[in-house]
Amino acid sequence: MVKLRSIPSDDERQMRGDALEKAIKEDKANGMIPIFVCATLGTTSTCAFDQLEEIGQVCQRHNVWLHIDAAYAGSAFICPEFRPLLNGVEFADSFNFNPHKWMLVNFDCSLMWIRDSSQLVEAFNVDPLYLKHNHQHSIPDYRHWQIPLGRRFRSLKLWFVIRLYGIKGLQDHIRKQVALAKEFSNLVSTDKNFEIVEEVKMGLVCFKLKGDNKVNEQLLENINKDGRIHIVPAMVKDVYVLRFAICATQTSVKDVQFAWTVIHQLATELGQK
Repeated sequence: MVKLRSIPSDDERQMRGDALEKAIKEDKANGMIPIFVCATLGTTSTCAFDQLEEIGQVCQRHNVWLHIDAAYAGSAFICPEFRPLLNGVEFADSFNFNPHKWMLVNFDCSLMWIRDSSQLVEAFNVDPLYLKHNHQHSIPDYRHWQIPLGRRFRSLKLWFVIRLYGIKGLQDHIRKQVALAKEFSNLVSTDKNFEIVEEVKMGLVCFKLKGDNKVNEQLLENINKDGRIHIVPAMVKDVYVLRFAICATQTSVKDVQFAWTVIHQLATELGQK
């Protein structure tokens, strides 16, 4: 039986090497064999980044497979200024990100890199006579990399997007959306009744009304019931926060200012009740 264990994060919502080391040693002492660690670059709730350099060295010491999940934030690494968040990626055995989340590619498109593909082939290889062909060992045969024999031609739409926008176009898209998130963060910071919960690193702003979870739950309900904008919440260390995510391709400064006007108006009305 394979057991899953979550590693406690630090105050910045990051997995750290010392916490992972402690967990691995405890598991080994209890007769278990740690085999796999998943680190995250850009967590769903707060867009936090695990400390890859620390985690990678721990995994290397204990011969544990390190997978990196960069589903959302992975697209941002096309910009050089965000690549320091990748420090430690050299320890990875596999790496995944989703261009359909932030790289202008239609759903679904997920990219997976693996250091040693032979390990996948050994696990999934199905080679009956009717599937043999003349080029079996001269090209990658992706049916041996997965459970299904067939796969969609997802790489074609990714190729078209890269050809259409180019590196600079994709970089401009990412930088624009990060700048819009910073713009929203600045607007929130002008109101003493609100607080920014997490450092804004990408296109996500986590914020809340100063007060308990109940008032923030009510604010979110009022925002979504109002219907002019839509926001999704998260629970972070038992604190209820609102998440303002810049996602749409055509989002502008005007849209961000409009969203803040709606939030501010509804928060003011809530405070008057």
